Amino acid sequence: MSNQSLDADRLAAWVGRSEAVTDQIDIGRAVAMAATLDLLASPAIGDSLPPLWHWLYFWSAIPASQLGEDGHAQRGGFLPPVSLPRRMWAGGRLKFLAPLPVGTQAERVSRIKAIEVKQGKSGPLVFVTVAHDISVQAKLVIQEEHDIVYRDVLQVGDLASRVKLAPTDSHWFREVSPDPVQLFRYSALTFNGYRIHYDRTYATEVEGYPGLIVHGPLIASLLTDLVSRELPDRTISEFSFRAIAPLFDIEPFSVHGRLEPDGRNVVLWAANSRGELAMQAEAQLR
Repeated sequence: MSNQSLDADRLAAWVGRSEAVTDQIDIGRAVAMAATLDLLASPAIGDSLPPLWHWLYFWSAIPASQLGEDGHAQRGGFLPPVSLPRRMWAGGRLKFLAPLPVGTQAERVSRIKAIEVKQGKSGPLVFVTVAHDISVQAKLVIQEEHDIVYRDVLQVGDLASRVKLAPTDSHWFREVSPDPVQLFRYSALTFNGYRIHYDRTYATEVEGYPGLIVHGPLIASLLTDLVSRELPDRTISEFSFRAIAPLFDIEPFSVHGRLEPDGRNVVLWAANSRGELAMQAEAQLR
C-alpha cells in the first residue's frame, strides 16, 4: 500500500465536506422492514419510525457505472479516497430528539467530521467519522455519528485474533437464524450494494470470509428491536454501538439485553453460537 494512499494530510482535505439529501419516510419501506425483522405488526402512517429504521432512507443512489468491484461507490466522492479494500461500519452514536413520523418528508445533512490514520495489529487502518443531522420541517429529530473503518485484505488469523467472550448475565435474549433472503432484503431496503452481504462467491473467494456477513446496522436494529419487545412502553433516547467481530449466515447468533438498576440504561450485545462477542451497545430510555 503506497504512502500516498494513506497520507493523513491528503485525506484530511475531506474533513468538513458535506452533502444534503431529502427523502420521503414512506410507509412501504417501513412495512418491508417489519417483514424483514419478522414482526407481527408494522408502523402506520403518522407513527414514529422505530429507532435505527432511518437507515432505510436517504439512499446514496450511485449510478452503476460509478460502483467499484465490491459494490460500493468508487472512492473520492463524498467519502475520502481511501484505497484500503475493506470498508466496514464500525459503530456509531445516536440521539433521538423527537419522533420521525412515517409519511413525512425529512432532510439529512451529512458532514465528514474526522479522519484518522492508524497502524493496527493486522495492518493499516483508516477511521472516518461522519456526522448526520436529520430534520423534519427544520426541526432536528436525530443526531448521529457514524464510524467507518477501512482495512487491508483479510489475513489468516484476523478473525480469530478478535475473539472475546460475551457477557452471560442478560435479562433478555433472542436467537436469530440469519439467511441469505433476510440479508438480501436488508441490502435492498438500505440500497447497500456491498457484495459481502449477498454474493457468497465474492464474500468467500475474494474477501476470504466463511460466509455472507450479517450487516452491522441490521444487528444493531435487532438490538433496539429487543428493547422494544421487552419494554414496549419505553422509548430509546440515545443509542451507541460498536462492532467487535463479524457474524455470518452459516450459523445462528443471539441478541441480549440487561436493564440496569437505575431503570434508564440498558446494556446490549450480540454473540455468535459459541458465545463470542460480536457487537456491544448501550441504550438510554425515556
